[in-house]
Amino acid sequence: MSRKQWLLIALAVLLGGISLYLNQDWFAKDNIQIYHRSRPVRGGFFHRGRRVNTDQAVEPVFFTFDRPLRLTSLKVIPVPEIETNKFPHPIWDLVSSSNSVPVKDIVYGMPIHGMRPTVKGATAEPLEPGVKYRLFVEAGGRKAEHDFEAVATAP
Repeated sequence: MSRKQWLLIALAVLLGGISLYLNQDWFAKDNIQIYHRSRPVRGGFFHRGRRVNTDQAVEPVFFTFDRPLRLTSLKVIPVPEIETNKFPHPIWDLVSSSNSVPVKDIVYGMPIHGMRPTVKGATAEPLEPGVKYRLFVEAGGRKAEHDFEAVATAP
């Protein structure tokens, strides 16, 4: 090969490398977007199969994802405990038993099909009003976290 051909090959490789660098977001993993809302429980016949406890000091917290996810792990930990403890204690901790059902929304403390508590027989501890919490979610190889605060129920 002549020197001119080697130079053209090197230029093509260099331009290909620059193109990949500029378009690197094509290869990035999708981020999981998590939204939350607290609202009082409404009376009625249809709760989509969910039983929400109305005897709590806080309104139920609903989490919504930007797309249906097959969750493999879910934890809720108080933020003050994360800041002060090396090994914080989760107040709600679930793992996938084998193959979880894709979900787009969940309610704090409610069972999720295909998931079980990490500690057998454990249930979600009640939330306290005014305390910040952090939700950790894993779905396959993707991870996300979301901070939220429980709202006290109206008297």
